[in-house]
Amino acid sequence: MWVGGVRVVITNEEKNKILMVRQHHEDRDIWMVPGGGIEEGENSIEAAVREAKEETGLDIEVVGVAWHIEEVSPERGQRFVNYMLGEIRGGQLGLGKDPEFDDDHQVLREVRFMSREEINTLEHIYPKFFNDEIWGILEEERNGMTYYKLRYKE
Repeated sequence: MWVGGVRVVITNEEKNKILMVRQHHEDRDIWMVPGGGIEEGENSIEAAVREAKEETGLDIEVVGVAWHIEEVSPERGQRFVNYMLGEIRGGQLGLGKDPEFDDDHQVLREVRFMSREEINTLEHIYPKFFNDEIWGILEEERNGMTYYKLRYKE
């Protein structure tokens, strides 16, 4: 049985920074774009909009897809994550809460827009190829090209 998730790439108004969220997992901080699991009765777009609001306070519209990543492993089973491209439509930026955890066990630590150079300095980023590929995808999207890439988890 497949378990699905979403992540949302959201840029600032100038399109030169990406909204990143620092989460704490397995005794370390990991930077990634906002996202989480697809809930029962939801599609990927609905989940992306909900997760962005929960984690960042922003209302977004999904405008494209960057990646579809699949993993099939004995340890974790069958999983996929759709990386969506989102544009801000409202709300106010702020660190949200993960409703799956109580106040004492929140994994969200920080949310902020970061440049390519800032992201390059991060010790732990997920996925590892993120900063190497996302800027080209965003440039193609700005030039009117629809970009979609199927990736399998390494």
